[in-house]
Amino acid sequence: MYIFKQPGIGGEVTPHQDATFLYTQPLGRVMGVWIALEDATLENGCLWFIPGSHNDGISRRMVRTPKGTFPLTDFIGREKNYDDKLFVPAPVKKGGAVLIHGEVVHRSAANTSDASRHVYTFHIMDSQNTVWSPENWLQPTEELPFPSLYT
Repeated sequence: MYIFKQPGIGGEVTPHQDATFLYTQPLGRVMGVWIALEDATLENGCLWFIPGSHNDGISRRMVRTPKGTFPLTDFIGREKNYDDKLFVPAPVKKGGAVLIHGEVVHRSAANTSDASRHVYTFHIMDSQNTVWSPENWLQPTEELPFPSLYT
């Protein structure tokens, strides 16, 4: 996924855990790879993390709703309210990569600078002895299976 935070108007991304949207059993099998295509700074919306939060599990899940219903997804559980003082910024230079554990709480602030913030991100999953939830919004199909990184 290509993320472009526009100068001065790129919005915040509220605190969340990727495993909310990409749920596996057991948990902890999904990792985000976040690659800075430009410097990610405090001013243009770098990532912020709560250290150690990957040990606390998840508090909500986004799931598919039954066929024929609207909206197509819904949430089970609620996102916690997090103390802003717990978050630590993670500025990254252009070309740097951040590995994001699926359960770690993270966010990014609005871009208040005159500089853009381009990022490319994707997720990988350890598929050995892992069950991808059939309730996840994203599902592999016969025509579009999840590609293997190696065999």
